[in-house]
Amino acid sequence: MSLSRISRITRNGSRWFLSHQPSSYGFLLSNNSHSSTPKEQLDPFSLVADELSVLANRLRSMVIAEVPKLASAAEYFFKLGVEGKRFRPTVLLLMATALNVRILETTTSGVETTARGVGDALTTELRKRQQSIAEITEMIHVASLLHDDVLDDADTRRGIGSLNFVMGNKVAVLAGDFLLSRACVALASLKNTEVVTLLATVVEHLVTGETMQMTSTSEQRCSMEYYMQKTYYKTASLISNSCKAIALLAGQTTEVAMLAFEYGKNLGLAYQLIDDVLDFTGTSASLGKGSLSDIRHGIVTAPMLFAMEEFPQLRSVIDWGFDKPENIDVALEYLGKSRGIQRTRELAAKHANLAAAAIDSLPETDDEEVRKSRRALVDLTQRVITRNK
Repeated sequence: MSLSRISRITRNGSRWFLSHQPSSYGFLLSNNSHSSTPKEQLDPFSLVADELSVLANRLRSMVIAEVPKLASAAEYFFKLGVEGKRFRPTVLLLMATALNVRILETTTSGVETTARGVGDALTTELRKRQQSIAEITEMIHVASLLHDDVLDDADTRRGIGSLNFVMGNKVAVLAGDFLLSRACVALASLKNTEVVTLLATVVEHLVTGETMQMTSTSEQRCSMEYYMQKTYYKTASLISNSCKAIALLAGQTTEVAMLAFEYGKNLGLAYQLIDDVLDFTGTSASLGKGSLSDIRHGIVTAPMLFAMEEFPQLRSVIDWGFDKPENIDVALEYLGKSRGIQRTRELAAKHANLAAAAIDSLPETDDEEVRKSRRALVDLTQRVITRNK
């Protein structure tokens, strides 16, 4: 499958443009036989477990600050037991191995010559640089969580008290800023301007997405395209651009780098869509946050948007707002009668299949370690859409 068949976004990935109409599900939902489908039971997290442990220790050492209060705040979500699923570092470490393939060099006359072996050149130094991307990504992610919790006035995160709840808003904001500054220092040390630009753009996207959520008009709140654009900025931009950075550091071609980007973008969108579903169907304990938290904050997500297509009268309920519990009850009643949850799951499955298709489009290889990592990346697309927390 060529890149053009799996991608309908602009080159910089700033638009999603994937149809969300039910009629567009057919091909992607029936086409589940990817060439990378695991032939054996594979645990993606166990493949990189040792590396994740080293990475976690390094992260803890990177967020040490001179001021004790800032130090304890910055390390709050990097402490043992509350690091979270470490989903993003896992994806990026697997991607680093998945792209460990030979690159054909082309002469000035356009003739392909002896291949340059990235596999031969995958030195400890390159792997450390790719690990740095995983560390930077995790610091940016945690910083965004700290800031989000302040904006949302959240009191829990990852099953414990949120940092703003425990130490106050000011300390939480400063801790997020501190993590971003540490991420910037690590990013600068890579001395790769293209990678620096990618990750700097991610921070811009995070701010843009949050601002879109805070300042949306009634029309925008009820627009699926606006919602998906915001979701790309808030959730998918980080993992997609980080996957692309992994490819660039490995010296991969533009096409391979874009395939890595496509994988991350679609995996990120699928992940958030399932999060939207779980906000209605999950429990506070399994999610590590309060159920119905989005609707209580007046945030309209995919299940409600799909429900509104079936029941247009839901629009007036959304416009009234969800300050009153009875409005939430009415909205939930409409959601329960609709196919909103099912259609959101279908859309998540569509993006998961697009992510898997990107992996299947990577250059072929006989290297078993590379193939195993690619199978693990495809396996993750299914884990994302079948999870319950």
